[in-house]
Amino acid sequence: MRLSSYFLTIRNSVRTLYARHKKKLITGFATALAVVAFLFSNLAIKPKVHHSFAELGNVPITIPVMKYGFSIDTFQVITDKIKTGKFLGDILLEQHVDYPTIQQLVSNAKDIFSVNKFRPDKPYTILTKDSTQTADYFIYEPSVYEYIVFHLKDDLKVEKIERPVTLIEKTAEGKINSSLWVAMTEQGLSIELADKMEDVLQWSIDFHHLQKGDEFRLLYDEKIIDGKVVGVGEIKAAYYKTGNNEYYANYFAYPEESGYYDLGGHPMKKAFLKAPVKFSRISSYYNPNRLHPILKYRRPHFGTDYAAPYGTPIIAVGDGVVSAASYTKGNGNFVKIHHNDTYDTQYLHMQKFAAGIHKGAHVQQGQVIGYVGSTGLATGPHVCFRFWKNGKQVNHLKLKFPAAKPLPDEQLPAYFKVRDEYLLKLGLEKPKGKESDPT
Repeated sequence: MRLSSYFLTIRNSVRTLYARHKKKLITGFATALAVVAFLFSNLAIKPKVHHSFAELGNVPITIPVMKYGFSIDTFQVITDKIKTGKFLGDILLEQHVDYPTIQQLVSNAKDIFSVNKFRPDKPYTILTKDSTQTADYFIYEPSVYEYIVFHLKDDLKVEKIERPVTLIEKTAEGKINSSLWVAMTEQGLSIELADKMEDVLQWSIDFHHLQKGDEFRLLYDEKIIDGKVVGVGEIKAAYYKTGNNEYYANYFAYPEESGYYDLGGHPMKKAFLKAPVKFSRISSYYNPNRLHPILKYRRPHFGTDYAAPYGTPIIAVGDGVVSAASYTKGNGNFVKIHHNDTYDTQYLHMQKFAAGIHKGAHVQQGQVIGYVGSTGLATGPHVCFRFWKNGKQVNHLKLKFPAAKPLPDEQLPAYFKVRDEYLLKLGLEKPKGKESDPT
């Protein structure tokens, strides 16, 4: 009874206080509500949402999230990457797809995409309406440029979708302080761009002998997908200055041919490339009196050694026919190519030959014929490159080859117009004299 009397006293005291301050309490509560309303209406403090909205009249509608051509917010979405040793069947079985369906999907895909080309770490997405039932779609992305859609129900269709690519014209320039790679990365440029620049200028510039202070300028396309940079497109124009020498390469296409041309309209492409490997270094030069590093006695070295990591692709420096693809104790795995009645080349110490390389095989300039190794008498991974002229081994670095035929006269006005546009975009002066536009 004493406890009940105590609580009764407290209740009466609270009622008395409320009656005495009722007006102030109501006023304070109303003020707090007004502040909250002001914040939401005038300071735009709104709850976070995950969908976009639009209005149809006065009725708000949700804009669906689209990806791979589907409104993916209507599905349960599973994203992952291909694990080593895991195949399409393993993944689909986990999504309640039975064996007969998997076999039919593989069959339907054979003319579109080989399921044997699934690669570790490549992303995939699964869309399903009900995770306890068979999934609806499996989407594999072999590259940023395309994706493969497997329809797991109904018609079991397999389709390859290419993403639309936007090209944005860009310019770049830099100066060599140590290497081309460093110069590129210092400018925030990609190694892909460096590789393509070497492809354009490889007949004119010896990229194994770059000098400090060399300069370059490039006009090229950048590839954009969904607002993101995904790669480098065509190089339209390239300029390189080394010492007092300047080299220009401008892309030009006409009905009969396309390629890169210098200021006067002469093709940049020559009969032979400067080197059989990219981004390597010369570790030993042509020397008729070299001390052999393994045999330890002097004997002629009739080749030029290009040091590069194991597995680096070795390319044919010119068009021709493989006259030998074999092995000897000294040369290791080697390939010899007959180019014409005057010239032959040989590539020694290969780790292995490229697919399809055998005696009698026709090869094109720039085609991969093997991979850098150290087979035979070799102290480390490199390719010993040998060059024959009229049956005699010569120092290819000192050879001068005849210039290729220029553009036809009727194409020169169109070429000069394109060339001058490129020079303007690169901030370079239009040439004068015999290389100016004859019109």
